[in-house]
Amino acid sequence: MKLLAFETATEACSVALYVDGQVRERFEIAPRRHAELSLPWAEELLAEAGLARSQLDAIALGRGPGAFTGVRLAIAIAQGIALALDRPLIPVSTLQVLALRAPAEATHVLSSIDARMGEVYAARHVCVDGQWQLQGEEVVCAPEAVELPDGSRWFGVGTGFGAAEGVLATRLADQLDGVDAQALPRASDLLALAVPMFERGEAMAPELVEPAYLRNNVALTLVEQQAARATKQR
Repeated sequence: MKLLAFETATEACSVALYVDGQVRERFEIAPRRHAELSLPWAEELLAEAGLARSQLDAIALGRGPGAFTGVRLAIAIAQGIALALDRPLIPVSTLQVLALRAPAEATHVLSSIDARMGEVYAARHVCVDGQWQLQGEEVVCAPEAVELPDGSRWFGVGTGFGAAEGVLATRLADQLDGVDAQALPRASDLLALAVPMFERGEAMAPELVEPAYLRNNVALTLVEQQAARATKQR
């Protein structure tokens, strides 16, 4: 199996190549350089492996949520390659990819990404029989609104735990065994999820893949921002 993966939904940019069990990756925290780096990295990885694009079985990508431009970029690049090669896509939740940054022994993970504008993206993931499953829904909300069910210990990963002066980590401290607020999603972790998805027949036609923005409005108007600040100050 040969898969190429792109994860560009956060300030981190990464591309990874899976070839019959071996993974090569490029990773860099490179805000605003994702478009510049992604395709050259992909070509470098293919060249190192001695592969042509035509030998790829599918393209995997982080579908978000995250930065709007980054999410759109990964989908555009992956769709372009897939359509040219007549190959399927494997879209994977960026929050689920991020969950794999938790320690290996963690079985309950709350992944969260700073969504700016006073909000975070968040999702709960539970490992069952070696497979990560989403518990509930992915959400975008104020960090004060994120909840964890009683009865389990969780590990927190992602920049959402550092947003708003660490409100999320402070609020949920009694239910968390630890937090890595610096964790960012990586294409190598994306492949760890995409490979079994491909084996289960979950790849799809490129034109059917949609981004997971979660937020309806890309940007708040100045009036909306002022209103939000005024509400918080009350």
